[in-house]
Amino acid sequence: MFIRKEVLTGKAKFGVSDDGKELFQIAMAKAFKRGDFRADYYRGHTLLLALGIASLEDMFAQLYADGDNDPFSGGRQMNNHHATRFVDEEGNWLPLRELYNLSSDVSTTAGQMARGLGLAFASKVYRESAHLGDTQFTHNGNEVCFCIIGDASTSEGAFWETVNAAGVVQAPLAIVVADDGYGISVPTRYQTTKESISTVLSGFQEEKPGDGIDIYKVKGWDYAALCNLFKRGIEKMRRTHTPAVYHIEELTQPQGHSTSGSHERYKSAERLQWEKDYDCNRQFKLWILANGLAEEEELAAIEKKAAQEVKEARARAWKRYFSPIEATRKDLESTLAAIVAETAQKETLTALHKEFKGLITPFQSEMFRIVRRALFALRNEDSPAIRKLKDYASSTDQRMKGRFSTHLYSETPKSALKVPVVAPQYSAHSAMVNGFEVLNIFFDKILDQNPNFYAFGEDVGKIGGVNQGLAGLQEKYGEKRVFDTGIREWTIVGQALGMAMRGLRPMAEIQYLDYLIYAYSPLSDDVATLRYRSNATQCAPLLIRTRGHRLEGIWHTGSPMSVLLGGLRGIYILTPRNMVQAAGMYNTMLRSDDPAILIECLNGYRLKEKLPDNIGDYTVPLGQPEVLREGEDITIVTYGSCVRIADAAADLLKKDGISVELIDVQTLMPFDLTGAVLKSLQKTNRIVFLDEDLPGGASAFMMQQVIDVRGGYRFLDSQPVCISSTAHRTPYGTDGDYWSKPNVEDVYEEVFRLMHEAEPGR
Repeated sequence: MFIRKEVLTGKAKFGVSDDGKELFQIAMAKAFKRGDFRADYYRGHTLLLALGIASLEDMFAQLYADGDNDPFSGGRQMNNHHATRFVDEEGNWLPLRELYNLSSDVSTTAGQMARGLGLAFASKVYRESAHLGDTQFTHNGNEVCFCIIGDASTSEGAFWETVNAAGVVQAPLAIVVADDGYGISVPTRYQTTKESISTVLSGFQEEKPGDGIDIYKVKGWDYAALCNLFKRGIEKMRRTHTPAVYHIEELTQPQGHSTSGSHERYKSAERLQWEKDYDCNRQFKLWILANGLAEEEELAAIEKKAAQEVKEARARAWKRYFSPIEATRKDLESTLAAIVAETAQKETLTALHKEFKGLITPFQSEMFRIVRRALFALRNEDSPAIRKLKDYASSTDQRMKGRFSTHLYSETPKSALKVPVVAPQYSAHSAMVNGFEVLNIFFDKILDQNPNFYAFGEDVGKIGGVNQGLAGLQEKYGEKRVFDTGIREWTIVGQALGMAMRGLRPMAEIQYLDYLIYAYSPLSDDVATLRYRSNATQCAPLLIRTRGHRLEGIWHTGSPMSVLLGGLRGIYILTPRNMVQAAGMYNTMLRSDDPAILIECLNGYRLKEKLPDNIGDYTVPLGQPEVLREGEDITIVTYGSCVRIADAAADLLKKDGISVELIDVQTLMPFDLTGAVLKSLQKTNRIVFLDEDLPGGASAFMMQQVIDVRGGYRFLDSQPVCISSTAHRTPYGTDGDYWSKPNVEDVYEEVFRLMHEAEPGR
């Protein structure tokens, strides 16, 4: 009721509440212990209040998008998206085993499921990893992850993948299904077979220890049954790590799904009456009276007092949020009035001043927009009042950009961009080995040196990966450190995410880059946004290891880098040309608190490379391109498997007197922080961007970064050129590869054409 009123009066933009779903959270709070975790959807403030880890003012601050006082997201998330602090401002982990831990919520339906699996799986890892010893992250793996999901969202594939994975790995994941009979307006009969998620899941029911999950069902208005169920169910989970589903039935939604509409539009009169009768708060009150725990008058007094406390908290939160805005509004109004009196642009400024005076409870952006337009009109004038307006515009712009546009990546001393550079060392005795052997030796050293490092994925354990990068390491370090998973990319990422959020250093393998699409949602919605949406209170320094670029077959030759660039900002994207570089990049990331995806070259595992003497110690800095060959006539910018293509083309061109400067950018995100490509362009005045992505993909991204963002257009003597793959997927076979992917001859022809245009007689 209070949330809806703030939205309808214009003080807030949108709201969702816990109405009708309070009671099971109060019961759940009794079983929720310090060290436990929650992975919720977009509700759940009742649990926070029951645990005493948030105030009413905190709830309203987030509703108002109060960046100064919203402790959950710094004004970045809509209300009822909660998070507690996992790391301090320097990036150091807090003692999570002593805290109530809320992983940052996402709005994507079922998006919390995979993360919940990972948070629960970390308890299993800690319990089974004696080599980790005593740690600030766990009490012997006793922690449970409570993963709350609305009944309709159980239709999502992520739910089913998570339930299956939890049953396989036996992680203490408490999946709490809040069932109010609807998915916004769509009833359960259109959502779930048999209209009961617990019935449909019955085949997962544990029959003997370790072979399934527990399934419980309880009415959401039955307080005593809820308390009893959570107590015995969670106690068993702590002992056995058997996952469980808690199907909370017959919940209600008295305020509808959100403030965007009324549930009276789609519910019958009979249903609406039933919801009034079986609202959990009403039933709780009846239970209290029936058991003689309080009198009617006492409960009425409690309700009255509670309503008054909420009103007072709302008033305090609003004052805390709006008082600075109101002071700014008054100051700006008087400043604009002074300018109207002196300006030559009187008509324009008078209209803007009138518009400004019409603001009642303005947002910062509404005031700022008018000030900007005033300064547009005043660009040729100067006065103390105008300078004051400019100072306001400058300081406010800087402050608000800092509020909303920081912490996409780590800004702590542990940032990947601050990892010290250690160069690879070679000697006369440095061995020439296959590319996969470079990685194998590297991972062996990391597993030996870093007890928090875990490697897993499809075919990673027993056979050591389809390309043998981890061959023999499960046998050496055990199945708990290097292990196989099922074919389930979404939850492979979720396992890594939850582990990383609890202080471990997981490397999750997605077997081929083409398969990453299955994992795109958790990567884009969860991993990439975690630091940002939590306002740097949480992080997940996971590694996603995959392989891509040219090989054989439509789904084994992909290089969809633009897909990654377009939706995974917040994750570093590393594109090494060989395995020596890959090992250095892995090492850099393992010394940082940032997440990354590293794409190894599919056709590079059997190529010979010189093994550095300090394998496992050297690092490769991010965002620092490497000039592989110097030239005078034209610059070729590329990465990954295309480096060898470009190098071979440069050899051909050299025979015709064309000198190529070849640059490997090494990482696409971040891209060239040193300005190396621009420096080369200043010398050659001609540039080609080469890769295997589709037209308009990563080659176009590189061109935009160099020509537009860094102003490279100023140094061009010829058209900048992008060479990419064709628009279709690459067909199977050598011929399909040749006529679909850029090849040596393609590069030769494009470069020769550019040079011929400039020097026809050459």
